[in-house]
Amino acid sequence: MITLSHIVKRFGDATILNDISLSIPEGSVTALVGPSGGGKSTLLRSINLLEQPTSGRVQIGAHGIDFTPGRKVAFAELQKIRCETGMVFQNFQLFPHRTAIENVMEGLITVQKWPRDKAHARATELLQKVGMAHKADAWPSELSGGQQQRVAIARALAPSPKVLLCDEPTSALDPELAGEVVDVLSQLAAEGTTMVIATHDLRLASKIASQVVFLEAGVVVETGTGEQIFRNPERERTKRFVSSISAAQAL
Repeated sequence: MITLSHIVKRFGDATILNDISLSIPEGSVTALVGPSGGGKSTLLRSINLLEQPTSGRVQIGAHGIDFTPGRKVAFAELQKIRCETGMVFQNFQLFPHRTAIENVMEGLITVQKWPRDKAHARATELLQKVGMAHKADAWPSELSGGQQQRVAIARALAPSPKVLLCDEPTSALDPELAGEVVDVLSQLAAEGTTMVIATHDLRLASKIASQVVFLEAGVVVETGTGEQIFRNPERERTKRFVSSISAAQAL
């Protein structure tokens, strides 16, 4: 279980997240949707503390941290939370000087201190899972965007995190390549992988999310199942957003 309690994030005088509380059950897929600048990515990055909240509490499993203005959190505390998460970025962020399999192995060897043969076996298993075993020795420059993102997903899964965090995983891809990534994420969802996904892609969210959170201006406007949010939203603002995005994606 992931619990976010009264999360506030400020940059100077700007409040980016305003008193957000959210529970993410183990084995669920939560999609964060909303207009640009609404706080989706900041909230996602607050879960693994790439962005540290100004105040509030972040808890993943047995590890939790309380944030208060002016209090510096020890690095060891941050690492306890970060080690429970895997992160997939919009622009893949693969190491260009490492092959696909070396990218997946890197964290296991340098951070987890795994023996090389054990890391190689784990990386091979994960590349097989995401349909990239045949490209294990390819350089990132030799891979399509969809292939790079699938390698990035394998890398994020390598240390067996409690939750996989995906920041706009399909937005840098054309629809055909995005479909490859959606298929992999759908497979992971079916296997019970806990995921939180910040996305503009309502097709992705509606396909795999068990919980959808609509954010605007740093607050949660509405939360519900995919069916509720995309087909029968309660709030008028949610209705307008879903209608506008659905129309744009149908073009």
